[in-house]
This record gives sequence, structure tokens and C-alpha cells, in this order.
Amino acid sequence: MSETRHLTLQQLQARIKESLDGAFPLPVWVVAEISELKVNYSGHCYMELVEKGGDNQVPRAKCSAIVWRSTWGALSSYFASATGSPLGAGMKVLLKVSVNYHELYGLSLTVSDIDPLYTLGDMERQRQETILRLQEEGVYDMNRSLDMPPVIQRIAVVSSRNAAGFQDFMKELGRSPYAFDVTLFDAFMQGNEAEASIIAALERVADEADRFDVAVVIRGGGSQSDLACFNSYRLCSHLAQFPLPVLTGIGHDKDQSVADLVAALALKTPTAVAAHLADGLARFDTWLDTLRDEVTGQTVTMLDQARRSLQEYGFSLSRTATELTRSLELRLERLSGEVVRRSEALLTAGRTRTDGFRTLLAERTHTLLTARGRHIAMLESLTESRRPEKILALGFSVVRSGGKAVKDGAALREGDPVRITFARGEKEAIIR
Repeated sequence: MSETRHLTLQQLQARIKESLDGAFPLPVWVVAEISELKVNYSGHCYMELVEKGGDNQVPRAKCSAIVWRSTWGALSSYFASATGSPLGAGMKVLLKVSVNYHELYGLSLTVSDIDPLYTLGDMERQRQETILRLQEEGVYDMNRSLDMPPVIQRIAVVSSRNAAGFQDFMKELGRSPYAFDVTLFDAFMQGNEAEASIIAALERVADEADRFDVAVVIRGGGSQSDLACFNSYRLCSHLAQFPLPVLTGIGHDKDQSVADLVAALALKTPTAVAAHLADGLARFDTWLDTLRDEVTGQTVTMLDQARRSLQEYGFSLSRTATELTRSLELRLERLSGEVVRRSEALLTAGRTRTDGFRTLLAERTHTLLTARGRHIAMLESLTESRRPEKILALGFSVVRSGGKAVKDGAALREGDPVRITFARGEKEAIIR
């Protein structure tokens, strides 16, 4: 059997190294996102680079990179001065790298240069893409179209509890003479977890939206990379469609973030947001004072007008009453004379009729008494003829059963005892 040809692991890696050295004899420019960045105590900077893709931004490629101490100081300073942000995780960068392969440590990249303009362009590209997408979806102006409450006292704050920006916000509110009801919804305001943390806090606020007048998103100043999440589509979409007016104080004086653009009101700092809220109540207080003065003035004017009207009406009523009294007095005099005349005529007629009635009444009374006498005599005769004794004397008798007179023989049964009353005497009998 022939001997199988083979390579040792070291020989294989040597061939890989020779192939890579031959394929990449010179440095190349590579676009990647920094997923991790650590500066060693030795001064060297170690990076983990990643390329993401798909809707979920799943990593499709990874590689380690190093910036030697001799290069790191100048390179990092240059990048920070050009972009306003230090190199950090989450940034998309254009790096000049040399490809290296080591038998023990595998594939790595050595960074010799970086183009800050690419990072700046990528941040702006992300910003513009977010704005365009929100506009196409028709949600860009939704939060700014909400009516701002005239009085704002119930405030939901999305911020970090220990952040200087939140402390500045509370101190500024405390300086005002007005009472504010502030509820903090704690969230990470920078780093890779900031976007998801802020969205989660906003969702908690939305669940209790009826408790609040506005939502406030605040944080202190920071670099552009620290503020990158405020240009992300997911976060800005939540802010644009939020059910409460949103006020932002993200702590930067340069270009506005997309979060600022979609919010109902954007202010530069957390302190500026607190000052705006206090000024709003002061303006409302001033408006109430002005309204009170206007109402008082109008009330005094109306009372004066009513007083004058009442006086004029009183004078007119007095004149009318005097005239009416005189007219009534004259009318009463005429009526009194008429009543006297009619009373005398009625009395005269009454006397004449009374005399006639007296004579007629005497005649009618005599006639009536005579007729009533005859009628009474007839009734007495009839009553006498219908006495029970008279009827029994004619041969009639009365049959009683159970103490009651029997009117119908069918009511009696055989064996019933009865009592028979005659004109003279009584007898008991049994029915057969």
C-alpha cells in the first residue's frame, strides 16, 4: 500500500500565510463596524470588527484588528478632532489595514490609518435615511402636530437616574415657584443598549399616557457617536408616533438629531427644557392675572351701567305710578257714584218684589198645609189596616222555622220543626 501524502498543521498554516502575503502585499482600505474596542495597559488598541447585513443586521463577517501604540495616539486624536467623537463601539469606519496571519493567533488586521470623513458621511447618511423613511411612512410630523397642553405639570421623564443632565433638569424645576409632578422612567442614554433601553422606557410611558401632560427625553452633552441612537429609525419612529407631545433636551449645540426634528419641541439642554416648562406656567399665571383684571374691569363697568339703568327705570316707574294712581282715583270716584245709583234702584225694586212674594208665600203655605193634612190622614188609615193583628184576625197565620218566617214551602224538609202563629195563640208542628 502506497504511503498517503499529508501536511502538518504548521505546514498548512505556512501555506496559508504565504498565500495571504502574496494576495495582500500592500495595505488595503476596509469598511467595517467596530463591535468592541479596548486599549491595553501597554498602549496598544485591540478591536473587533464586524460586517452586518439583512433586516435584522445579523453579523456576516468578523475579524480582529490591532492598532499599535506607536500609531494609536496620533490616529485616535486625529479622528476625535475631525469628527468630534472618539473612536468607539458601534461606529462604522474606513480603515487602512495590513492582512496578517500567525500560526498561533490566526488571521488579524493591523490598522495604520483611518478616514474620519467616511464615518461622518455614514452618520449623516443614516440621519438622512431615517428622515426620508419617516417622511415616506407619513409619520414625520405626527408628534409635532399634537396640541401642547396650556398647563404642563405632570411630566414623564426618560433619562438616566444618575446622569448629570437629569440632575440639572430637576434643579432647574426646583428653582421655580410652581409644583411639578415628575416621574422618571430610567433608561441607558448612551452605548450599544441605549436605543433599546430608551424605546422600552417610552413604551412604559405610553402604557400610562393618561397620567401625564408631556413626555421629556433628556441627557447631557456627548460626542456624535454617543448621540447616534437619536438618529436611528426605530427610536425616532417611536418618538414621531408617540401619543403625548415630546420635548427633547439632548445636550448638543450642533446639528439637530432626527429625534429633535420629530419631537413636538426641541431644546438644546435638559436645563433649557426645565426653564421652558417653568416659563410656561409663569406665562399662564400672567395670563390668569390679566384675565382676572379684565373680568374685574368688565364687571365694574357692567355694574355701573346696571345701576344707571335701574335709576332711570326707577324714575320712569315713579312717574308712571303717580299717573296711574291719579287715573285710578278718578275711575274709582266715577264707579262709586254709579254703585250708589244702582244700589238705590235695586233696593227700590227689591222692596216691591218682597211685598209680592210675602202675599204669594202666605197663599201657597195654606194650600200646602191643607193637602199635607189630608195625606197624613190617609196614611194613618192605611197603616192601621196593615197591622199584623188585623191580618191574622182575617184567618191568616205565620209559619216560622229557625226563628225566621217561611215564605216558600219548598224551603222546608220532612221532619223540620216549625212554629205557627195564629190570631190567638201559637202551635209547634213537624213537617211530614
